[in-house]
Amino acid sequence: MYHGMMRFPTLATLAATASITGSTSGMARDADGIRYGEIPGKAFSVIAEVRAKPGKEDELRKATLPLVAQVRREPDNLLYFLHEDHQAPGRFVFYEIFASQAGFEAHNLTPHVQDWFARLPELADGGVTVARLEILGNGTAA
Repeated sequence: MYHGMMRFPTLATLAATASITGSTSGMARDADGIRYGEIPGKAFSVIAEVRAKPGKEDELRKATLPLVAQVRREPDNLLYFLHEDHQAPGRFVFYEIFASQAGFEAHNLTPHVQDWFARLPELADGGVTVARLEILGNGTAA
C-alpha cells in the first residue's frame, strides 16, 4: 500500500528496460509512430492559453475538447495537445506544432476554430493568449 501515493518508474528504470529490450524507439514516438526527427526544423510552434469565466469551466471544456480530433486531422498539423491546469481548473493550455506559419494561420481560419472563437465571449475570461515559438535543436532549426 502506498498511502495515496503512486510510484512511477524513474528514467533510469525506463532506460534500463529499453536497453534490455534493445530499443528506445518506443519511448520516442507516439502510437502513430511519429518521431521527433520527423518534425521539420522550420516547423511553427504555438503555446496558447485561455481561461474560463467563473462558473463556465465545464462549458468551456466541453466546447474545447472536440478541437483536439478536428485539429489533428488538419493537413499541416503535426502535433496538438490540450491541457488543463490541475491547480486552476478552467485554465486551458494548448501546445501545437504546424508544418509552417501559413499552416497555423490556415488553422485559425477553419470553421471549427472560428466557431470556437465565436463562443469565447460567453465562456472565456478575456481572449486567447498566444506565444508563437521557434523549435530549437531539432534538425535544421537555426
